[in-house]
Amino acid sequence: ISAGFLPHVFDKFRQADASFTRTYGGLGLGLAIARHLIELHGGTIEAQSEGEGKGATFIVRLPLDPRPKDAPERPTS
Repeated sequence: ISAGFLPHVFDKFRQADASFTRTYGGLGLGLAIARHLIELHGGTIEAQSEGEGKGATFIVRLPLDPRPKDAPERPTS
């Protein structure tokens, strides 16, 4: 992933190659959906890459207890 595109990698409908003749298909929604689902669980996702053609690393962090600190305890039966 190029350094110029890295800040936009989680944007909806964004792809590094926006041409109609690109090698890979898709709508540019996968990483945006992943980020949304991770954030719904109170987590974060980040992307790192040393440049185009060198691969990428995606780091997902999820809390052990996703409940907000002010949420009431769940009753036990």
